[in-house]
Amino acid sequence: MTILNIDAIENGYVIDHIPAGKGMQIYNNLSLSELDCQVAIITNAKSKKNTVKDIIKINTLIDLDLDVVAFLAPDATVNVIKDNKRIEKKKLSLPIEIKNVVKCSNPHCICNNESIDHIFHLTDSKGTYRCIYCETMAL
Repeated sequence: MTILNIDAIENGYVIDHIPAGKGMQIYNNLSLSELDCQVAIITNAKSKKNTVKDIIKINTLIDLDLDVVAFLAPDATVNVIKDNKRIEKKKLSLPIEIKNVVKCSNPHCICNNESIDHIFHLTDSKGTYRCIYCETMAL
């Protein structure tokens, strides 16, 4: 068995309980590749809740868009780390609106034919999002 060793986070975030396979999508939507710090993406980690999960570790305190994380992984948790200690564990809630996280699947929607933002609003408690321009459901 190979042991994987990822350095502890001194100051930053650990995004945990990401559904397996969603880690890279969150990484890309948060533009974490543009950071000048260590970012670790762990895929298919063993999980007590699920069989596997993804984890993202960010070794700096930044302005983290929790709405993106909540939309892509509503059951994820965000641990805030300061001075090597978890000072907060954030439970996420679905955002009312998401902007430019997903694209409208309707090829005739104005947002696919003009230079405007792709905006979706939460329409029910089940997590259904619809385009504000054409009402197409987010996929």
